[in-house]
Amino acid sequence: MADTPDAPAKSEDELLKEWQNMAANDGQPGDDDMAAAMASGEPQKILDQGEIDALLGIDAGSEAEKNRGVRALLDQSVVNYEKLPMLEVIYDKFERVLSTSLRQYTADNVDVTIMNMTSVRFGDYLNQIPLPAGIVVVNAIGLEDYVLLVYESSLIYAVVDVMLGGRKSRQVSVAGRQFTAIERRILDTLTDIVLKDLGDSFGPVAPISFKAERMEVNPRFTVISQEANVAILVTVKVNLEGREGRMQFCLPYATLEPIREQLLQQFMGEKFGQDNIWENHLSQELYHTTMELDAVLDQMQFPLSEVLEWRVGDTIMLNARANSPIRMECGGVVKLVGHMGRALDFKAVRVSHNVTDLNNLKQS
Repeated sequence: MADTPDAPAKSEDELLKEWQNMAANDGQPGDDDMAAAMASGEPQKILDQGEIDALLGIDAGSEAEKNRGVRALLDQSVVNYEKLPMLEVIYDKFERVLSTSLRQYTADNVDVTIMNMTSVRFGDYLNQIPLPAGIVVVNAIGLEDYVLLVYESSLIYAVVDVMLGGRKSRQVSVAGRQFTAIERRILDTLTDIVLKDLGDSFGPVAPISFKAERMEVNPRFTVISQEANVAILVTVKVNLEGREGRMQFCLPYATLEPIREQLLQQFMGEKFGQDNIWENHLSQELYHTTMELDAVLDQMQFPLSEVLEWRVGDTIMLNARANSPIRMECGGVVKLVGHMGRALDFKAVRVSHNVTDLNNLKQS
């Protein structure tokens, strides 16, 4: 900016000092504004108690305002808990199995979809359950703890409507009333199907079964964990030919703690050879595996020219005798040795050397 005619000319030292001050304050306009405001005597903006509470998220009025400010950041950092990849695999299988079971139960086209899997605080989830709802307290046998299965009222009315022959074109009306005895009976049958499929889905990971203990409509009577504890919330959407609703599984992390190491695996059998649970499971399955054995009386070698001259009715003399040992082979490997005999009307082999005896003979 050029100097006015009335202003005295600045010396080079004064201009140099002014440029140095401008460079030192570059990028900090707030300090200049604050200094200017203090110099001019203007009053500073001071937050009142209500604005401070809103900033910190303390004593917020509405439910929506409770998830704002510093409190929301702190809650989010706590609720963002570790991921359990194997649990996602389990519920992917549950999605396929439950779709088939519900099609057979309702004799209708049913589509089951896993919407999301998130971490929530148990107390916050109980407060946000839309009522009326069917809340089933489930005993997780094998985990020695409990989980919650929550049905939305729209899903309950949709299943009842389908089972009682309602028209597909009519939308299900959701009324704010308690469930009747017929609706509870149908809901009990639906719960048995859901929990059986859920237990089958957990089968490859751990021998767990789920049993419904009671159904409540008031969330206060379904407290199975501390309100501050973190839980996994799995939301499942069920579509019944235009009628749809949701069911939710609330699984506290404390309930899943006994199988936490298995749920942290990226795929089934990731720790094979080191995980005793997988080794025991594999050994039990092997004990129930069926196999075929070939009883070999004798083995002989013939030239191809002689084999080509064989005709129907020719007799091949073997070197085996009545008391000759019989080899029991599986895939060409000798597993048992015994003697031929008869049991009732069946041909039989009495075992004289088992697998352990044969292995010891080979080593000696």
